[in-house]
Amino acid sequence: MSVSVEKSVEKSVEKKSWTDEEFMALPEGGRYELVDGEVVDMDNSGMEHGYIASILNILVGGYVLSQKLGVVCDSSTAFGMKTGNKRSPDFSFVSKDRLQGVRRLPKGFFQGAPDLAVEVISPSNTFEEIHNKLVEYFENGCRLAWVINPDEQSVLVYRQPQPEQLLKITDTLSGEEVIPGLEIPAAELFAELDF
Repeated sequence: MSVSVEKSVEKSVEKKSWTDEEFMALPEGGRYELVDGEVVDMDNSGMEHGYIASILNILVGGYVLSQKLGVVCDSSTAFGMKTGNKRSPDFSFVSKDRLQGVRRLPKGFFQGAPDLAVEVISPSNTFEEIHNKLVEYFENGCRLAWVINPDEQSVLVYRQPQPEQLLKITDTLSGEEVIPGLEIPAAELFAELDF
């Protein structure tokens, strides 16, 4: 790997044109996005963040698989945007309608945003960063997004780049028409450990 690629892993780097192969060849162990020609190291997010994303994998993933509605992906999955950016939601769902004729998922990037994009707020996130990601998701085909705030035990629901609904711990998350029939009590995401 060249010195310039190794340096690109730093928080901010000089802009360059990245091929998919170069981006995928970045050092393992990091979580990266490509934003406006810069590789952004997404940092580690902590155990609470990872736990909430795992609960989503279990609850949403189990439902999606049992109903054969599409596929779910974790935060290591980058989606190719029209701008050339590569964005990685903390959790995502792509419907079977968008995967028609696909027998195996691509080893590279899915072109377009997922149908459902989920971001779990971590201490290093900024409002501007999350907003910019949501704008780009919706410009690239996203139909529903959840922004989960562990500190406030709440979920903002987006059907466009502006929030439309605030769910509290006593409310229920719905897959709406994106994942028909999916209902998850928000409390499942924020439950205290009991063992």
